[in-house]
Amino acid sequence: MTRMLRLYFLRPTALLGFIIALASPPAHARGIALPPEAAQALTQIYSGDPDAAINAARAIEQSDPQDPLGYAIEAEALWWKIYCASCEVQWGIVDAWKGGKGPDGDAYLMLSEKVVQLANAQMARQDSAEMHLYAGMGWALQSRLYGLRDERRKAARTGVRARSEFIHALRLDPDLADADVGLGLYNYYVDTLSPIVKLLRIFMGIPGGSKQEGVRQLEIGMQRGVLLPVVARFYLAKNLRTYDLHYDQALSIAEPLAVEYPQNPVFLLLVGNLNAELGRHAAAADYFRAALKSPGSEPACAARIATIANSFLGKAAQ
Repeated sequence: MTRMLRLYFLRPTALLGFIIALASPPAHARGIALPPEAAQALTQIYSGDPDAAINAARAIEQSDPQDPLGYAIEAEALWWKIYCASCEVQWGIVDAWKGGKGPDGDAYLMLSEKVVQLANAQMARQDSAEMHLYAGMGWALQSRLYGLRDERRKAARTGVRARSEFIHALRLDPDLADADVGLGLYNYYVDTLSPIVKLLRIFMGIPGGSKQEGVRQLEIGMQRGVLLPVVARFYLAKNLRTYDLHYDQALSIAEPLAVEYPQNPVFLLLVGNLNAELGRHAAAADYFRAALKSPGSEPACAARIATIANSFLGKAAQ
C-alpha cells in the first residue's frame, strides 16, 4: 500500500480534530486587543519555551479571571508540549500521529472548556465577534486533542461546534481573519476525508468543506491574523506536504517559521522533513542537527526530537 493510500484511509474522521491556537500577532484586527504580556507569552510558545508561556498565561488569568485569553494561551502552550511529545515518523512524515492521553491532556481539556465557558458568559452579557472567536477556539482546542486521541465522534462534534462559532464571528466582523483560520482548517480537513467517510459525514450531520477554500482562508489568516498567523502557516505547510505532496510550496510556507523561531525544534523538524522529501539532503541534515541543539526543558519532547532527528541523519549517512 502506498503512502498516499495509507494516509487516505488513516483515521479519517479524526482529521476533524484540527488545531486552533495562538501566535505572535502582527497587529491589526477589529475587535481584538492583545496586551503586551499576551504577545510575549505567545512569542515564548513559538520560540520553543512553553513552560515560560504557561507561567505568563497564569499571570494573565490572575489579572483578569473572566477573560478567556489567558486560559487559551495556557492551553496553547500545553498543546505544543503534548504535540512534541507525540511526534514520530510514519511513512517518512514527521507528525504527532497519536497520543495526548494522561495528565497533560486532561489539564488541556479543562482549560479549553474554561475558554468556552468564559466566552459564553461574556456573550450572555454582550454579543461580540471576539467572544465567538474565543468560543470557537475553545471547541477547536478540544477537537484537536480528541483527534490526536483518536476519539473520532468527539473530534467531529467539537469541530462542528467550533465551525459554527467561527461563522458567527465572521458574520459580526468580516475582517476577523483569525476566524478565517479556524474555518480554513475545518474546510481543508473535511475535504481530505475518504469517499466512504464523506458519505457517513452526511448522515452524522457534519457540514462539508472545500480544500481550495480552506487554503484561501488559511492564507488570509497568515497575512492578516492577529492571534493565529503562525498556526495557519504551520498547518498549511504541514497539510500541503502530507495530503497534497506539494513539497516546494509547503517548504516556502514553512521556512519563515524556522527563520523567525530558530529554537523551536518542531518547526526545524518540519523544514528538515520537507527538504528531505525534495532530495535536499545537506539542507535537511542542517535542520535536523539544529533541532538536536535546540534548548528545551521538557524531557519527553527532547527525547522525541532526538529520536526523529537522529533517525533521519542516520539514513542520510548510509
